[in-house]
Amino acid sequence: MDTPIRIDHQQLARRISNVLERAGMEAVMAAEEASIMIEADLHGVPSHGVRMLPGLLAALKDGRATAKPQIRLKTGFAATCMMDGDNGPGRSVSIRAMDQAVERAREFGIGACLAMHTTHWGRAHAYACHAAQAGMIGLCTTNAMPTMAAWGATGKIIGNNPLAIALPRSNGAEPLVLDIAMSQAAVGKVGTWLREGRELPAGWGLDANGQPSTDAKAILSGAVLPFGGHKGAGLALIMELMTAALAGGAFGHEIVEKDRSGLDPNSCKLFIAMNPDAFGGLETLHVRVDSYLSYLGEAARPFTWPGERGWQERKHNLIAGVPLHPEIFAQLQSLGLRIEA
Repeated sequence: MDTPIRIDHQQLARRISNVLERAGMEAVMAAEEASIMIEADLHGVPSHGVRMLPGLLAALKDGRATAKPQIRLKTGFAATCMMDGDNGPGRSVSIRAMDQAVERAREFGIGACLAMHTTHWGRAHAYACHAAQAGMIGLCTTNAMPTMAAWGATGKIIGNNPLAIALPRSNGAEPLVLDIAMSQAAVGKVGTWLREGRELPAGWGLDANGQPSTDAKAILSGAVLPFGGHKGAGLALIMELMTAALAGGAFGHEIVEKDRSGLDPNSCKLFIAMNPDAFGGLETLHVRVDSYLSYLGEAARPFTWPGERGWQERKHNLIAGVPLHPEIFAQLQSLGLRIEA
């Protein structure tokens, strides 16, 4: 396995933000995109981090993504709204959509924003976590281009349609964040294992002929499989309907008819924020969450709560530098980022 190249976090953020501004994005959005991209790498999830920058730049160049989107609210009903993201940069649009949900939750106890005409948001973790850091319980999901086989199909028929849920913690502790794809492993993770030369476990996917495979390259040409069989498949279907069907937007197979790059233009995303003060109270939630995690830590060893490993990696990587695979580092250099290891 290749040794990662370590890059200073702030240097990398500046370089990515600058190149996005040169591609036509306004400074605030460029900084948001850069920050959220890098967060995935800091948390040890390179599949959804800065490796996605070349694809975004290509989409901004040819107009599949809108550099300066005209984001607007299409509907608003007290605690809910529907946003048109104008296919702007997916991370920035998603932050704004979750902010709409949080704002409504502060007033009404719960808030929801359904966003249509969006592009790839990177990692769902970021937006659920964003709500949790504002003292809310955050939930978000999206539909996406088909990458997963299910219901007896031997090829890609539905997206892995991820779901993230985050809870705030007491005393400024990092939020608990569950972030899962409906597939056994996200397609980006399969790509990461291919880049690192690792053989996949059985059950992750099928090759182009619909046969089970542990070869990452073969699965990328075929399809990933849902976790838990009908459970992952059923959740993927529900997420598709709660986003695209509810918004009257594009289903995954309609997205891929026009764009096969993975940008997911015209995808739909749902953001929900719940205000603990409308229920048992934020302090009560803090106490009970801490109490239950403490119980689990004593009853099951080793016990790691959802997101804990990522926060630990983030602390280390902020000091040691953002870890980039040499292949990804070379791609960034080829874009003119001029980053120094």
